[in-house]
Amino acid sequence: MADKPSVLFVCVHNAGRSQMAAAWLTHLAGDRVEVRSAGSAPGDRVNPAAVEAMAEAGIDISEEIPKILTVDAVRESDVCVTMGCGDTCPVFPGKRYLDWELEDPAGQGIDAVRHIRDAIRSRVESLIAEITEITEIDEIDEKREA
Repeated sequence: MADKPSVLFVCVHNAGRSQMAAAWLTHLAGDRVEVRSAGSAPGDRVNPAAVEAMAEAGIDISEEIPKILTVDAVRESDVCVTMGCGDTCPVFPGKRYLDWELEDPAGQGIDAVRHIRDAIRSRVESLIAEITEITEIDEIDEKREA
């Protein structure tokens, strides 16, 4: 992993789960982690219920735009997280791949999306602990080798 770990969140439309996950990671980890999100078939806009749910948590994703999943986005990321949607990422050696089984917020009301938002936050918090710990261990090992 590089000095600054990078994470790519992927869901089909890049309009709900992956957008919320990227926003949580950016909000909670700040500049300690590089964050990307993408979809295999990006939607036209971010899900309004996801925008509303994140706004309730004090995070504005209203200006985000769904992005297409590219090989470069995967190649440049240390961790690739698919969001329980069956999307597949190109496989590169040395990458960590995770699949988070999460309900799709598409067509859901705000109450259901709040639950999904909170489940994503919990997983992102665990991911931050894992990847920042790995980065700190790598830095210690590099100092020992020097």
